[in-house]
Amino acid sequence: MQRDTLVSFEGVIKRFGGFTAVQKMDFEIKKGEFLAIMGSSGCGKTTTLRMLAGLEAPSEGTIRLSGKPINHLPTWQRDTPMVWQSLALFPFLNVRENVEFALKMRGMAKAERRQRAEQWLDRMQILEFADRNVAQLSGGQRQRVALARSLVVEPEILLLDEPLSALDAALKVRMQSVLKNLQRETGITFVYVTHSQSEAFSMADRVVIMSRGVIEQIGTPQEIYGAPRTRFVADFLGSSNIFTGKVLAASQSMVEVETPDGRLALGGGNLPIPPRQGDTATLTVLDTKTHLSVSRPTGAANIVPVRVIGEEFVGATATVYLETAKGHEIRVQKSHDELAGLPLDIGQELFVHWAPTDSHLVAEA
Repeated sequence: MQRDTLVSFEGVIKRFGGFTAVQKMDFEIKKGEFLAIMGSSGCGKTTTLRMLAGLEAPSEGTIRLSGKPINHLPTWQRDTPMVWQSLALFPFLNVRENVEFALKMRGMAKAERRQRAEQWLDRMQILEFADRNVAQLSGGQRQRVALARSLVVEPEILLLDEPLSALDAALKVRMQSVLKNLQRETGITFVYVTHSQSEAFSMADRVVIMSRGVIEQIGTPQEIYGAPRTRFVADFLGSSNIFTGKVLAASQSMVEVETPDGRLALGGGNLPIPPRQGDTATLTVLDTKTHLSVSRPTGAANIVPVRVIGEEFVGATATVYLETAKGHEIRVQKSHDELAGLPLDIGQELFVHWAPTDSHLVAEA
């Protein structure tokens, strides 16, 4: 479904003195989508959110909301409420009064704002705590109050700055479901800042990955996970094995690269701009696309001899950590059934192999 543009960043730059926190940024946020902005600390994701909220002014460029420039608008005129990492609930107000606050500031009559607040508290399944002091609530309950307080004004867009970071793992998963369902039911545009890949990929329609103030890639979780555009993205996600070497041969359907770990191939798809022979090229393969065998497989194009250096169990899958003769770490992730019968003792020599169609070419930048 084609969505209209709600927010656009046009050549936006943000400097703090001599430091550029956000470099020239051009991207759009679609009406009704769940967009996640992620990256490591200091990448510029929170600064981007704060500029949209009106808490920081761009040094250059224009931010538009529904086609209108909002650079000059103060926070209270933007209708872009934010759910903070600290939640920022008012300790001197009870739960209902916290939710009513924004409506009170807008001059809504007492009876109407009480009704609206209680509707949202009921929707968030915390109406029974309406008269309770917020200090008496659990972390998850306070999170729901903060969401109700922001959504009670029924904004066109909601900004969320790492709102789940203080919650335990099990509660985070439950709140992710609450947030995604809320966004789908209301149709409100959510812009969600996080450093957590699991949060971004489980909830967002599209993900923006930033590094050092630059957007490295924008796409659906599936697009980014399966085809990272740059080496930074592949490294950041941590789900790809990365190999760099010299191009031996290249065409629009096949690339062969000589790496320290051997000759590797990428192919089976259309490469609109293949690298040239002699160029340095980097290819990746997802840890879920690699295979292990005790003997050297016949007929496989990409084969790397390795030895086992460790194993990690995560639920229904396990990740096997391996090392090549050159000291390059490779990961293989499989179900326990797929690994059953393989000798995985530390130091065990094995072969990692995968199909050329499972390799992906990335940019170094």
